[in-house]
Amino acid sequence: MNIGKIGILTSGGDSPGMNAAIRAVVRTASYYCVNCIGISLGYKGLINNEMRKVVPTDVNNLIHRGGTILKTARSEEFKTKFGRKKANINYKKNGLEGLIVIGGDGSFTGAMIFGQEYNIPIIGIPGTIDNDIYGTDFTVGYDTALNTAIEAIDKIRDTATSHNRLFFIEVMGKDSGFIALNSGIATGALDILIPEKKYNLDKLFYSIEKVKQKGKYSSIIIVSEGKKLGGVYDLAKTTKKKFPDYDIRVSILGHIQRGGYPTCSDRVLASRLGVASVEALISGKKNVMTGIKANKVIFTPFLKAIKKKRKIDIDLIKISDIIAC
Repeated sequence: MNIGKIGILTSGGDSPGMNAAIRAVVRTASYYCVNCIGISLGYKGLINNEMRKVVPTDVNNLIHRGGTILKTARSEEFKTKFGRKKANINYKKNGLEGLIVIGGDGSFTGAMIFGQEYNIPIIGIPGTIDNDIYGTDFTVGYDTALNTAIEAIDKIRDTATSHNRLFFIEVMGKDSGFIALNSGIATGALDILIPEKKYNLDKLFYSIEKVKQKGKYSSIIIVSEGKKLGGVYDLAKTTKKKFPDYDIRVSILGHIQRGGYPTCSDRVLASRLGVASVEALISGKKNVMTGIKANKVIFTPFLKAIKKKRKIDIDLIKISDIIAC
């Protein structure tokens, strides 16, 4: 397929490795003699015509930087037909012949609708720290966020041990337990509370009592963010009532998990998917997401990537239960 100009945007929450993906897209487009247009602030930029040409020299010294040089945002206007009509006018005005969207399921929902309405070929790159998108083993940003969480939890454990404290630590995940489960296993958490696993306080209290009888008064409990678990502060208060002699603290890691230098894994993943996305547009593919399965690049239709939920590894849940105490 003969494509002369493509657009690229980042949408939704930022994730480490987005810049590495942008870099790969821009350089691959140049390699195939395709012009690349960077769209600022996601779909907002498409609606407001905030676009500029990007060339390989614009992405020099970019692969190691967190965040996204294109900026990112969530657009309520793009959810309306009128907003998408404005976006299409600017899409045509700039002579674009395809789009590459880096983001999560919300971004892909918008891409799917927009592509269907105006017959626009769009390729998605999964960029989210949550790692919850179907059609890929890993999303861009997940490995970095996970390692950031582990580093922070290790430091908190030092103070927990020094003061005999019980820490409830909340990690990100948007009702998805991938970061919580893996960081909990990696840091030796006493318990890991994730939305995919039904929990009860009796089991949690039993675990605390069990280690208490062994003479251990400092522990880490990892809690995935989201409404399903009722909130980390409420859990801490309820536990304090049961164990009034415990020094219980709460730590919410928050947005530090979104920033920082992307890991080697995220840089390589972003580079592979960036190259694959441009080649996919050139080959005539549209309305699919690039992903990695068993270390091979695959393509998943947007509808499938959005509707199907990536499942947590049941074996990891079993492992966390076995080695926790």
